[in-house]
Amino acid sequence: MVNLHAIEVHGHRGARAVLPENSLPAFAYALEQGVDVLELDMAVTKDEVVVVSHDAVMNPKLCTGPKNAERAIHKQTWRELQRWTCGTLPHADFPDQRKQAVKVPRLDDVFKLAAKTKVHFNIETKLSPKTPDLAPGPERFAELVLQAVRKHKLESRVILQSFDFRTLHAMKKLEPRVRLSALFPYDTAQRGADYLEIAKESGAGILSPHFSTVTPEKVAAAHNAGLTVVPWTANTPDQWQKLVDAKSDAIISDDPAALIAWLKSKGLR
Repeated sequence: MVNLHAIEVHGHRGARAVLPENSLPAFAYALEQGVDVLELDMAVTKDEVVVVSHDAVMNPKLCTGPKNAERAIHKQTWRELQRWTCGTLPHADFPDQRKQAVKVPRLDDVFKLAAKTKVHFNIETKLSPKTPDLAPGPERFAELVLQAVRKHKLESRVILQSFDFRTLHAMKKLEPRVRLSALFPYDTAQRGADYLEIAKESGAGILSPHFSTVTPEKVAAAHNAGLTVVPWTANTPDQWQKLVDAKSDAIISDDPAALIAWLKSKGLR
């Protein structure tokens, strides 16, 4: 991990409590607040441009586009994707989010935005064997991501995370310097998934469970095995305190500025 602070702060989709998720303004804001890591999601267009989007299909609750337009990102070219505008619709989960018209950025754009910083990147491949038409195959996905990482010489500053471990295995073969993080689906974590088993299955050195399932015992077992624990996505002081008490290594949050202020108030930053 970055090891700048006792507990690292990952800005979830930039800072979606404040600005449109996975947008350049959200990432710029997170950088201004002093995050250690930018967390983001990736999809791939028809012409193999790696873009930053949580959804593989354009979400009509967040974005607007041409009438009857193709919504699947992997079935649109980069130029076609730019016809969509996000960030101007009310967000049901974050009513105070500032409205701002934004376009889906490229991974390359985010790397450029942070070029003069020392921030790290926690980047997620969005794919599933259940929907193979919505993403390239895992090996090709990993190759495309690595091209962007190498272009900006960020091999030592990138974490590749995924719920689908196929891209983690592919990246491990391509570039061992890129750290790997295994995301736990909420229901899997809820059922009491064994951290060490998931580490073995994924080949990852970082485990990323849902914050509500984290316990001191699980974190201690992971640390004893040389693993790092980075829970997602905690947004309140009660949730943060639970993760601090469990000795988590980092916290992914939609409101990184509030988390940083809280950590400072506790003498943890």
